[in-house]
Amino acid sequence: MSELQIYLTLGIFAAVILAIAFDVIDMAVAALLGVCTMLALGLLNSDDLIESVRTSGGPLALLFGGMVVAHMLGKTGIFERVGARYLYATGGSGKRFLLLLIALVAPVCALLPNATTVVLLAPIIVSVARALKVDFVAPLVLTAIVSNAAGMLTLVGDPATFLVGSSIGMSFMAYLQKVSLAGLLAVLVIVPLLPWLMPTIWKARSAVPAKSELPRVERPGFVVLALSVLLLMVALFLFGELLPIRIVPPAVAIMGATLALLVVYQIRIEPVDAVFRAVDWKTLVFLGAIFCLVQGFTKTGLLQGMSLQLYAWFGAELTVVALLLLAGIGLLSSLLANIPVVAAALVMTKGYLVAAEAVPEIALASGFTGWPDATLPVFIAMMFGATLGGNATLIGASANIVTAGICEKEGERLTFGRFLRYGLPITLAQLSVGAIYVIVMFWLL
Repeated sequence: MSELQIYLTLGIFAAVILAIAFDVIDMAVAALLGVCTMLALGLLNSDDLIESVRTSGGPLALLFGGMVVAHMLGKTGIFERVGARYLYATGGSGKRFLLLLIALVAPVCALLPNATTVVLLAPIIVSVARALKVDFVAPLVLTAIVSNAAGMLTLVGDPATFLVGSSIGMSFMAYLQKVSLAGLLAVLVIVPLLPWLMPTIWKARSAVPAKSELPRVERPGFVVLALSVLLLMVALFLFGELLPIRIVPPAVAIMGATLALLVVYQIRIEPVDAVFRAVDWKTLVFLGAIFCLVQGFTKTGLLQGMSLQLYAWFGAELTVVALLLLAGIGLLSSLLANIPVVAAALVMTKGYLVAAEAVPEIALASGFTGWPDATLPVFIAMMFGATLGGNATLIGASANIVTAGICEKEGERLTFGRFLRYGLPITLAQLSVGAIYVIVMFWLL
């Protein structure tokens, strides 16, 4: 690339990000305009588009499959029953309300997309908050933050964790053994902050309505089939890569979505077209476009140059570089979608590890899985930064943006500043826990 092309690429990339950050234009339109401009100027070509599709295919497949399965589960009536039990379980206590919220959201987000989980659980959160006569905006913000943090519980909990894990050949089971504890700590660190961040709700006491009969499940057969699809997905996530015909998580997500569509069609819960309309295509298109922009940024060679600069500054001090990546990616992920940030950072990090002679140059090729244990904390630091950094601001994660939309529909406006008041302290605490976890991993090597 010529110097002019590099400047043009950087200018387009920056313009798209600023347009999204300051809400100048719809984020999906801004990203598509950026891609179209790069194509028109010859900064991207057909080979680049194919490469971006190859990179983004896995995370997008996970999101799509999770959205379809989550929509099917939402039609079972299970969540209405969960909402009724949730209200009675609070006993009128705001403290229990917040603690049970974390216990409800985290397991769901370990397997389903964060934004989709927020959409499914938001009606429950709002209804319980109103029954307890407390503000529902703060609990919804907490829902988004917990959903993002719980993405670290499993390899498929967040597209960013999957992107990093799959790029180094980490299996679902290996992730559970080496990273899931980090995700659990990221969720638990929120608890001691709640009395300080949400004191009014934490101290609230309210009379709970008399216990009544739980909402009926109209189609028990449909519920059984829907839960069977979910359980099959979980089983394949756990053991699919151990089968003679290896089934990777994106393939599991597509299979789960297909079975969910088949169940909806056979039981005739609703037209299949309605399921497809419920899929958040805007988010999928936006992420696909951002991957294309990142591909253009990668072509400039600046990431490779940064790899060498990292080595020039820190040599083979992997611990220092890991902590720097955790902080840097965390900061970027608070302002940008975490998936493209991770996609770009992976190129830079792998280049640095080659320069530091931690791995041979062949590691830069796609499909390389021979990463030594000494490099694993570096990649886990990236997961921490990408998954948790988005908790800081309103635009840091799709779940946060979805939450703002739900608040507006319910008659309350969630501002950037209000989200920041809750999100920034939690993010700093979570990234601090992440730093300690990474340091301990290096110490145990």
